[in-house]
Amino acid sequence: MVEVIISAELKKVCPQITLGCIQAQVEVESSSNSLWEEINDYCEMLKKEIHIEDLASLTNIKEGREVYKKLGKVPSKYRLSSEALVRRILQGKGIYKLNNIVEINNLISIKSKRPVGSYNIRNLNSPISLTIGKEGEQYKGIGKENINIANLPVLADSVGSFGSPTSDSERAMITNNVSEILMCIFSFSGKNDIEEYLEYGKKLLEKYAKGKDIKIRIIE
Repeated sequence: MVEVIISAELKKVCPQITLGCIQAQVEVESSSNSLWEEINDYCEMLKKEIHIEDLASLTNIKEGREVYKKLGKVPSKYRLSSEALVRRILQGKGIYKLNNIVEINNLISIKSKRPVGSYNIRNLNSPISLTIGKEGEQYKGIGKENINIANLPVLADSVGSFGSPTSDSERAMITNNVSEILMCIFSFSGKNDIEEYLEYGKKLLEKYAKGKDIKIRIIE
């Protein structure tokens, strides 16, 4: 499995920060009707259970927002991807349709209320570090302009930063020619339910992406 570490400087700010990682061989394709049924059913449940004004106070989202504040980022400007996804659902905008891996990624995120990122391993170099973005650092976001990642938690390799709990870069994005992925679940409060969602992710990849040779690891 690709080596992933968490930097000492980030641990100082957030001693409980943890990554749940899944590495898997997959087949990327359009999502099946059954996967979309699963997503839509959960979205309908969310709309009944959560009021948008209460979103920022949900435990897993609140913890991430507090870490962003400690790092000097305004959490309402640089939203956690999980918060942004649930917000879209509550606003009736739904989830973008891209491919089965992205949709599995998003389903895990809205269920766990934790940011989740999926990356093309072919475009990454081991070891990977979860660290703090440097002053002046930025990258081209997926479907976005350059994102200021200074003082954000970021995933980086020897080439540079490629992902964060807010938005990922184009470098390792999931496209139809991807055959092996690294999926990362970000937790700001230790292991808690990470193992549960790693197992859930494994089942989703096997069911909807012909996932095989699946490896799971928790990085603390």
